[in-house]
Amino acid sequence: MDLKPPPLQVKAAPPALASPLHLIALATCAPEANSATAAEAAWLCAQREQLEASGASLGDWLAHWRKSPPPQDARLRALAEAWRLSGAETLAVALACAAETDMMVGRVLAWLQAPVGSARPTLGLLATLAARFDVLAGTSSPPGMTDEAAALGALAGGTARQCGLVQFNAEARTLPEASLSVPLPIVFALADPTSRLAPPGVRLGQTDAPALSPELREAACGRARALAAARGLVVRSGHPRETRAVAAEIAAALRARSAFIEAEAPPGLGPWLMLAGCLPVLCAELAPGERRRLPELPGWRGTWLVAAGPDGSFERDGEILPSWRVPVPSANERVALWQAATGDAGIAQTLGIAHRHPAGRIDELARAGLFQARLAGSDRVTATEVQSAARAGASSDLGTLAELLPEPIGDEALVLPAATRTELEALAMRCLSRDTLAQQLGPSARTRYRPGVRALLVGPSGTGKTLAVGWLATRLGLPLYRVDLASITSKYIGETEKNLAQLFARAEHAEVVLLFDEADSLFGKRTDVKEANDRFANAQTNYLLTRIESYEGIAMLTSNSRARFDSAFTRRLDAIVEFPPPGPEERRALWIAHLGRAHGLNSGALNRLAANCELAGGHVRNIVLAAAVAARVASRPITEGDLIAAVACEYRKLGKPPPAALTGAGQP
Repeated sequence: MDLKPPPLQVKAAPPALASPLHLIALATCAPEANSATAAEAAWLCAQREQLEASGASLGDWLAHWRKSPPPQDARLRALAEAWRLSGAETLAVALACAAETDMMVGRVLAWLQAPVGSARPTLGLLATLAARFDVLAGTSSPPGMTDEAAALGALAGGTARQCGLVQFNAEARTLPEASLSVPLPIVFALADPTSRLAPPGVRLGQTDAPALSPELREAACGRARALAAARGLVVRSGHPRETRAVAAEIAAALRARSAFIEAEAPPGLGPWLMLAGCLPVLCAELAPGERRRLPELPGWRGTWLVAAGPDGSFERDGEILPSWRVPVPSANERVALWQAATGDAGIAQTLGIAHRHPAGRIDELARAGLFQARLAGSDRVTATEVQSAARAGASSDLGTLAELLPEPIGDEALVLPAATRTELEALAMRCLSRDTLAQQLGPSARTRYRPGVRALLVGPSGTGKTLAVGWLATRLGLPLYRVDLASITSKYIGETEKNLAQLFARAEHAEVVLLFDEADSLFGKRTDVKEANDRFANAQTNYLLTRIESYEGIAMLTSNSRARFDSAFTRRLDAIVEFPPPGPEERRALWIAHLGRAHGLNSGALNRLAANCELAGGHVRNIVLAAAVAARVASRPITEGDLIAAVACEYRKLGKPPPAALTGAGQP
């Protein structure tokens, strides 16, 4: 149809009221009043009559809009000025937004653009309207180009399209027939800057943010003030929730909302960030040595935040962004956080000093402890409930990289020589005092001090190394996680280091005990480089040696032989505990500890087993379980004969003959 409007009455009087830009534009498309038969035509005529009633010309309306737009277009006008949008682009945004929110505008556009029939504005309609507006404004197109062609060029190659403010929906149509749209988050942000509608892959704010200490909040405000001199900041922590909470605190200090980008940046994100008053926060965890460039956001000139793990680096326009590692609260801060979370000064003093929990972890454990207390019928949280919740792995998610071993190991279950037990007691005291150990020492001891504890437990299979680690975790009141080497190691270059980095970071945050069973498979000796695989294997060992030294948690390693470890690893250990094969006295204690009361053996039978079966605790456990099966089938307590038969089976598993002194013993 012919889009040329009938002539409007031109009067010199300025308009008394302003009208939205999209209504001004659509009013120019109204047909003659006596030819308006369709509802859409009648609506257009009504808009035109409203303009004419003010006694101003269309040019006056446009001039007034540019000078003082109505409230609903104020943000559009500010956006056009900030990005220097052309008249065609400004008109395109106005009409496209109106089509998304006003059903009648969509119907009118479909009627005007028949037979194309799109309810969104087409480039042909926009070019015609923009050319008409330029004539009214006294501008002209470049030589050799029509007004419509110039408007099409401004729309196709302008800033609005480049930054994703407007998007073309061509669908194999020619350019004039292609429709144009504005992403819905931008539509609603233009109307209301507090809108909660975010682009795909972007999350506004953090609903599960952990509590932060006042000191950490103040530190975040200080980092926010310093951002004026930087292009961005990488916030590092061992757990994503804490990192995002700190990033949100920095954004709030800058009077902005945090927009967490968890996927590829969608088109139009730059304009939306500005309109919604948001600060972009990229969520990413990199492998050691990995470098990532921040995504390009056309139209966004502000700063960036990155919520990351402890490894990798991020760059923007060729510059490496500065990093800030979120500190663990001091002992006094932890005591205050525990008291606020539990309301008990005694618990706060005990747990705050003993454990290096960050603020978010304290909040999680306090809630988990309250749950345990209510299960027991009480509303009062005690240190026992909190430690029980921690031992059960409450909120200390290490993913598939480690397996939780929740069973508590008491003193009576651990049978060891006196010297070995003394060493374990000293190791437990080292773990309990690690946070403030170097405070009263000299400068050489305080320099580069790390509160982590690393110990190697060495001995033959079955001598109780893993059990001793469980006892240590129980004594400390911390959850025990056994590292799953199958999940950690990968055939892809750099993937193993990435998994280890994630494991160490999350374990530091959760304050857990990490157990590396058969650790020599990971911490083995470096080899001469004869092929490419040797070089990568050595690089993996180098990373492990460096990372285990900087690890601020508790790591326990077990192995059958210390000779399998790299020589550089010994210096990085705080303790090496030897687990010798048990002697006769230890073996007798092991038999008693495993048999309990479900047996009918006298002292002589126990002595014979301890003296003749030179086996470690793991083998004794297997024998007792096998004998218990035979006793249960016969509905009687375990007898010496049951045990001797099980001993013979265990020796066959080991490829050895059973002790001759036990042959025939225990028979009636």
